[in-house]
Amino acid sequence: MYSLSVKEVQEIVFNHNLLREVVEGNEWYFRLEDPNVLDQSFTTLTYNSKETNASTLFFCKGQAFERTYLEEAVNRGVTYYISEELYDIPNTVGIIVSDIRKAMALVARAFYDFPEKKIKMIGITGTKGKTTTTFLTHYIMNQKSPEKTAVISTIGNKLDGQHWLKSTLTTPESLDLFQLIAQAVENQMEYLVMEVSSQAFRLDRVYGLTFDIGVFLNISPDHIGPNEHPHMEDYFYCKRQLISVCKIAVVNDTSEHSSLLLKQADYYSDSLVTYSMDGLESDYTVKRLVDNPHAFSVVSRVEDELDIEDDYTIMIPGNFNKENALCAMIISRMLGASKDNIKRGLESAVVPGRMEYFAMNEDTHIYVDFAHNYISLKSVLDFAQGEHPNHHLTVVLGAPGGKGHSRRQNFGELLSLYEGTVVLTADDPNTEDPRDISREIAQHITGNMSVRMIDDRQEAIEWALSQAGNKGTVVIAGKGNDEYMILNNKKEAYIGDPAIVEAFIKNNRE
Repeated sequence: MYSLSVKEVQEIVFNHNLLREVVEGNEWYFRLEDPNVLDQSFTTLTYNSKETNASTLFFCKGQAFERTYLEEAVNRGVTYYISEELYDIPNTVGIIVSDIRKAMALVARAFYDFPEKKIKMIGITGTKGKTTTTFLTHYIMNQKSPEKTAVISTIGNKLDGQHWLKSTLTTPESLDLFQLIAQAVENQMEYLVMEVSSQAFRLDRVYGLTFDIGVFLNISPDHIGPNEHPHMEDYFYCKRQLISVCKIAVVNDTSEHSSLLLKQADYYSDSLVTYSMDGLESDYTVKRLVDNPHAFSVVSRVEDELDIEDDYTIMIPGNFNKENALCAMIISRMLGASKDNIKRGLESAVVPGRMEYFAMNEDTHIYVDFAHNYISLKSVLDFAQGEHPNHHLTVVLGAPGGKGHSRRQNFGELLSLYEGTVVLTADDPNTEDPRDISREIAQHITGNMSVRMIDDRQEAIEWALSQAGNKGTVVIAGKGNDEYMILNNKKEAYIGDPAIVEAFIKNNRE
């Protein structure tokens, strides 16, 4: 269905000043000129050597790329490859570029016929709340236009308005991303709501994309470590690039460094809307209703073109989720959803693994949440403590191996602010020993938080639940509804935190 000629590929990288040279055997070319060569076409693009054939344009990308991958692709019929490095392999043509990731994004975008121009694109970034806001927007838009909203998220991808597919990255690699957008267009989707990670900009996964609406939720230290961002400045810089590539910017103006964000949005976007939980200058704010923990009001401080001032109900616990709901409301109204669509969407919304609530009995409360950094975990713990102030707090928590090393100290320092018990356990330890990760977190815990270490996550959760007793609140953080555990660079099957809780409650009721 899709194709690009050698000529078109060459023109793309040349016109974007990425082409270094083209090499075939011992011949080096400024540009290929033979019409017979230029007319050849590619019908598939990939960076996976196992998915190649004679009509594939192969991309040599990533720090872990090895020559053997290209050799395997050539054995499968590949002739042309794009790379930052020249490989002396017979019967190949190397299109050598200065930036493989930018080249990959630009070629993919053209190959799939610029699909983002045929659908309304909404990009959402922030340290916490991306998935929840994406899902809330999806639920509201389904009320307006049933089964016409595609989703690309951490939890999964929905490209036909009906069926969920598993995802491996918050924001896919550019080749995969443009293919997913094209699929959504083929399926006659009208809107696409997607999470945009900091790595998406750092690794040029969204290079060349313009979003109709770009959302900045919040920022706090996260994803800082040897394999991610070197420091907070780089993390924040990458996050806020979304504001530079959107037509309409929606910004939480109580976020840290909001003055910088607002200046950037004012410069790059056509219009700017601000919101917050309780900002003094925000265009729209949330007013909490004390008598109903699920209810809130929206207050406008501008001439209310969006017409969203009213009372609303959301069944997902947590005041921070009311703020996410306000953001989703703003997005949806901009896309034509009615106030009734919003109310119905929020009332029916469920986000797997995000503040899932379970009651073991009338006075023992359990929350399962994906909270995996300082700000998201603090929000969950503050909520749990505020809802159940006289309960014993038990937290089940871990940290991933090989990335986000700053989280470990952050978690320890955060837990020191509370009183209760923390059960430190595995959370995608990968090649690290989960006990070593637990010890690293524990060395930063002081105060009245007692520490227990149980390496097996299911055993840790079951122990926490068994010890909760009456007047107990258990927060199980980090994995959400993930049904895998990353061990030694592989995703191993894992039952999932919610399933463990459900089974425990059922067994103890029978």
